[in-house]
Amino acid sequence: MIRMQIDNEIRPGANCYISEAHALANLPSLLAPFNHPIIVTGTQSWAAFTANYDGDFTYPKYQYDGSASDEDAARIAAAEPTADVVIGIGGGRALDTAKDTAQQLHAEVILVPTLASNCAPYTPIGAIYHHDQHTFKRVAYFERSAYATVVDWQVMLTTPRAYFIAGIGDTLAKWYELDGIVETLDTPLPAFNRLAEVSALLIQETLVADAEPALADLAAQKITPAFINIVDAIIGLAGTIGGFGVHYGRIAGAHAIHNGLSYLPETQPILHGAKVAYGILVQLAYTNHTDEITNLLPLYQRLGLPTNLAALHVTDQSVAALTPVAAFASGPDESFRLIDPHVTADKILTAMQAVEKLTA
Repeated sequence: MIRMQIDNEIRPGANCYISEAHALANLPSLLAPFNHPIIVTGTQSWAAFTANYDGDFTYPKYQYDGSASDEDAARIAAAEPTADVVIGIGGGRALDTAKDTAQQLHAEVILVPTLASNCAPYTPIGAIYHHDQHTFKRVAYFERSAYATVVDWQVMLTTPRAYFIAGIGDTLAKWYELDGIVETLDTPLPAFNRLAEVSALLIQETLVADAEPALADLAAQKITPAFINIVDAIIGLAGTIGGFGVHYGRIAGAHAIHNGLSYLPETQPILHGAKVAYGILVQLAYTNHTDEITNLLPLYQRLGLPTNLAALHVTDQSVAALTPVAAFASGPDESFRLIDPHVTADKILTAMQAVEKLTA
């Protein structure tokens, strides 16, 4: 039986976080205690890994099907019932599949990101989708944190530009979502949660200072302090915020908008972090912080983050077309309620329309 998530359970992140040049060289020693490792990966992820790994890596390998679903994880777990560690190699959905597979096997998981686009390699939480429709299903709270997260800077330089930008957008939400929740509170945060708040502001400041130089370094294929700062902010620091912040530091309005947008088929090819970045603007409009939207827009435009629905490929912007987004985002189990317990679909639609006007 899977134990329930405990309220205010502090889970900072990976048991071991290795972020360095040639970090993949640590894998043999990390895998030494295990008898039956298996690999969960994708085609492009595996190519990025093997291009940067010197040595044999001949464990049983399974391609995830792109869905990040319970069903796909169950398929892999059923094929290897005695596996004692799952090695996830890839982006967010591949790694969430690896975490789900490990959960079903009651095994450890080692996470090896092949791009810097979200905190999935670090956090014991996963975004799980419906298998057939690829629409958002639930946030999964896994029993175990990663046995190790291995971030190789040479591999990070293979991150496609669009994914790196999406990672910046997803990570930027850590401050705005936490700050939006804190604004609703009548009492100060407890000490651990306060640590998350201070760290979230540090992340926001790091992104503002280093995101553009890091993008230039990515294009030039240069490992620099700015590039490393952004990689660690996207993967490790963002995951730490959720661990120490608990429900104050994981998700709120911006992620609820992302989840709602998954119900518009035209947005499904848009990367997670890009949709979350748009969700930041909607949350800020909802809470009447339009001045902060104005402050953010130049950064969004320089980085190439989406500022309106057209940038998300949404051509039908009628109330009828957008109602499924707002209805899901305002649902009883969605995280927009951390911003406003009385949120309604109409209020979210109004905020979405306000963003369109501000960014026209």
